[in-house]
Amino acid sequence: MSSKERIFEYTHPAAGWGALISVGRHLRHSRAPISNVRALLKLNQPDGFDCPGCAWGDPEHASSFEFCENGVKAVTWETTAKRVTPRFFKRWSVTEMKAWDDYRLEDQGRLTSPMRYNPETDYYESISWEDAFQLVADRLKALDHPDQALFYTSGKACNESAWIFQLLARLYGTNNLPDCSNMCHEASGTGLVEALGIGKGSVLLEDFEKAEAIFTFGQNPGTNHPRMLGTLREAADHGCQVVAFNTLKERGLERFADPQRKLEMATGGSGRISSLYLCPALGGDMAAIRGMAKIVFERDDRDGNVLDHDFIAQHTDGLEAWRAVVEATPWAVIEAQSGLSREEISRAAEVYIQSNATICAWAMGITQHEHSVATVREIVNFLLLRGNIGKPGAGTCPVRGHSNVQGDRTMGIYEKPSSDFLDALEGFYGVPMPRKHGHDTVSAIRAMRDEQCRVFIGLGGNFARATSDSHVCEAALARCDLTVHMSTKLNRSHLVTGRDALILPVIGRVEVDRRADGKPQLITVEDSMSMVHGSAGIHKPASKELRSEIAILTGIAQRLLGSDVVDWDALAGDYDRIRDHVAAVLPGFEDFNTRVREERGFWLGNPGARREFPTDTGLANFCSEPLPEAVLHQKLACREGWITLQTMRSHDQYNTTIYGYNDRYRGVEGTRQVIFMSSADMARLGVAKNDWVNLIGESEDGIERRADGFRVVEYDTPNGCAAAYYPETNPLIPLDSVGIKSNTPNSKSVAIRLEKSQRLA
Repeated sequence: MSSKERIFEYTHPAAGWGALISVGRHLRHSRAPISNVRALLKLNQPDGFDCPGCAWGDPEHASSFEFCENGVKAVTWETTAKRVTPRFFKRWSVTEMKAWDDYRLEDQGRLTSPMRYNPETDYYESISWEDAFQLVADRLKALDHPDQALFYTSGKACNESAWIFQLLARLYGTNNLPDCSNMCHEASGTGLVEALGIGKGSVLLEDFEKAEAIFTFGQNPGTNHPRMLGTLREAADHGCQVVAFNTLKERGLERFADPQRKLEMATGGSGRISSLYLCPALGGDMAAIRGMAKIVFERDDRDGNVLDHDFIAQHTDGLEAWRAVVEATPWAVIEAQSGLSREEISRAAEVYIQSNATICAWAMGITQHEHSVATVREIVNFLLLRGNIGKPGAGTCPVRGHSNVQGDRTMGIYEKPSSDFLDALEGFYGVPMPRKHGHDTVSAIRAMRDEQCRVFIGLGGNFARATSDSHVCEAALARCDLTVHMSTKLNRSHLVTGRDALILPVIGRVEVDRRADGKPQLITVEDSMSMVHGSAGIHKPASKELRSEIAILTGIAQRLLGSDVVDWDALAGDYDRIRDHVAAVLPGFEDFNTRVREERGFWLGNPGARREFPTDTGLANFCSEPLPEAVLHQKLACREGWITLQTMRSHDQYNTTIYGYNDRYRGVEGTRQVIFMSSADMARLGVAKNDWVNLIGESEDGIERRADGFRVVEYDTPNGCAAAYYPETNPLIPLDSVGIKSNTPNSKSVAIRLEKSQRLA
């Protein structure tokens, strides 16, 4: 082990002084601490900019410090004083940079100029914006069919960028609009649409103040959306029971020290989050929820008045079929699949029975399994039993990742658009829209691999590192005629070039985007609670050569499509005009420009909150899906030497962006090459603490999948279940290992075995 690497037991609460020390370190590392402090005071404020990190909602009355530790990392990472100039690209070849890790690549600083890859020299070289726009337009025009192009979107793109991007793609002639939601919450949207008629959460932030119980499934808010900890802490302080179902013991769901509570910080105090913490086996949440439902039905039979019979009769369909399935499911099956005992499940069910207002919140621990859509449906079934949809303090809360991943989907970033949406586009723009469904993320990789798609255009993100089966994805990208990435910083995807490649640097969320007359532009985002609000940067752009995402997209569109249908220059000149287009097409966005300038913006609404359900039945639908015959941890129990792996973020990480090598709450410093597993699994697999191992994945399809050089760390996790960080472990996930209906990579259900590594400590 390197002297810089350390594994230790973390004994403190989440946040607190550890978070403040981390904030100071990242401010210093940015080399612009004073200007960044100024930026933080405008972060998530009504007259400031929206955090480029997570999509957690903003409170009605924001404090002066409405940000978290990881929000600080996101801001300082973007506003670093470091620069990646054309001179940098003259020094380093693409082959040389491929040897760097993800942290080193992004830590070089902000991109400053458009660059084009020269395959003859293996270096990126400067290109003018005009030539870059024309190159993209020419390559798109040269394709045999528009469906040979892919238009990928990261969840950090604002609503206005997303609107222009989908409009560009559809006027060009394709619905190939894969996005990062395909890799995370697709199961949430699919399941919620089937059950309730809309693929979004039904709660507002205020509902957490009124909830009597909050059930969280498969999420780690301490790292992935830390501001949620403040919401959960306040709920717990008011007497709300918080029940956590999470495979790993996460400190953020146990105890939290709020840096904004002066007395608490002075005395070293903290507050409890979860009143009950259960650790199901990977993929076992659906069985655990089914077990709770069995208890609820039994109690209603015995005592009566447990089910909300009036709500069920008036607003739901399919209860009896699901009840029959639940009652026919043996406890032995539930315990074996969930990894929890009947007693543990009964304790959680009792909390639910005693609560008159319950919220269920979940994240990727639910949505990245083969049976994820069925699990989301089971969560909704559970809520419907006691009428926990459409009343204060109750409802569904899928906790989204990137800051505008939900807004991008609202704006039409979707490979399977509805007929109503396409009809509205046609009615407003007066031209036909493509009707054939396009590629999602996984099928896009297959299409590039098979040379069915030849041009890849990425609006943000780090596609090569975000996706499963990394080596397959990289080989697929390399077969393209052209790859284009709109980015703020250098990342791995820029080094996985097609035969031709462009890096187009964009203005960041924190920076001022000005109109031609010098006035600042306003962009908008939508958070996890369907609140739409404005965002306006305050920093000077990192380079005079930077362009906004909208300026880049409209520049390409002008050269590709002309201006007969859309005046692209006018839209780029004033984003209010883009919002006028949105308002004319999308229900709920009437008077968009006025409403978004209100202090908190406006709520798009959710019909479920009014107990209206735009489903095929006109009611909230119960789902009678049986439990899987066996989930992965059960299947691998029969295979000697194998274990189920989940991929996850470290605390110094947001999606594929690596801010550092530490994972404070899990006791890791100076490294990301670790695998967490129980002591029983270590004994079973013949490894000990601090051993170095290689991770070997499935290879029946002839593709070798491995990730080498991981240190074994003992951790509190169920037997048969291990964990390690992505993107380092993404090469282990087979491309075809996806969720039923969602087609989302099964990143929380990965079959691996271990082999001893030659790496020395």
